[in-house]
Amino acid sequence: MSLPVRTQAVWWLTGFIVFLLALYVLRGMLLPFVVGCALAYLLDPLADRLENAGLSRALATAVIAVGALLVIVVPFLLLVPALAGQLADFVGFIPQLGQNLTAFINDTVDPVLNRIAPTWWEQLKPVILSSVGTVAAAASGQVGNAVNAITSTAMGAFNALLLVIVIPVVMIYMLADWDRVVGKVDDLLPRDHAETIRTLAREIEQVLSGFVRGQLMVCAILAAFYSVTLSLVGLNFGFMIGCIAGLISFIPFVGAIGGGVLAIGIAVFQYFSEPVWIAVVAAVFLLGQIVESNFITPRLVGSSVRLHPVWLLFGLSAFGTLFGFVGLLIAVPTAAAMGVLLRFAVGKYLESRLYKGSQ
Repeated sequence: MSLPVRTQAVWWLTGFIVFLLALYVLRGMLLPFVVGCALAYLLDPLADRLENAGLSRALATAVIAVGALLVIVVPFLLLVPALAGQLADFVGFIPQLGQNLTAFINDTVDPVLNRIAPTWWEQLKPVILSSVGTVAAAASGQVGNAVNAITSTAMGAFNALLLVIVIPVVMIYMLADWDRVVGKVDDLLPRDHAETIRTLAREIEQVLSGFVRGQLMVCAILAAFYSVTLSLVGLNFGFMIGCIAGLISFIPFVGAIGGGVLAIGIAVFQYFSEPVWIAVVAAVFLLGQIVESNFITPRLVGSSVRLHPVWLLFGLSAFGTLFGFVGLLIAVPTAAAMGVLLRFAVGKYLESRLYKGSQ
């Protein structure tokens, strides 16, 4: 005899609340485990293909672990010092950027506006110069605080040890036992709703594999494209700007617009006497956006699983506020899963008497 629907709903809601509370309480130590499990999920299809080719699960896991070490860890160790160096230089450059903007206003804008509207400009000029100094000082302080926070927490000795050791260990164990863990979870499903849950899980898997795996490849391609092209152009901090623009490009237009505004702003001061290079920097982001929207994303992600950018922003804001950096990592897959569940709930509502009434 099955439990009444109301009782089942209470049990499921209670379990979900307990799960969220556990995540919130343990959020400070979840990072290596979340990253390790995410890597295992992303690499599981490759392990399945190696198994189909004749390798045992243990041997397939060993091959993938060695390959991941070469493909991920080695470039990471090579790129992080360069990225950290440019970030530190950028923090020191922000006050200089404010001084350059002040000089630009005094030397270029001031003579022109003094001839066109001297009275209006005489009143506005002190306000603009004061605002430039205030914004530059505040930006320098905020970026400096962010860098100090990163270096004092995520790159502390103990946390660095966790990231270097625990993440690969979690990934290897989860990858080796992935099918077994999925089978155990399936055995624990309530029998009355097992098939419905399996259907929803398959749909969530389709969204995740289509969006998350594909979008990670899109971000990597764009980060490589932006960082290499901006470095070849000779733009100051081009490598850092390109990496950041690529990594946040999973939110449509945000990576291209944010990185483009920052890059063009720096290019204006660096190439003020050579405007053709400013146009080249702008063309880099325009070309990246065109290629990403029309070729890369449709091929790697597909239009059927793309998540609405507002939904992504909401997920990032909500989970980032609740769970910090770990929340940012789980925000996109969780938003994808919640989208599937919400569509299922809306479908059930449209079939119910609550929607149709007594007709």
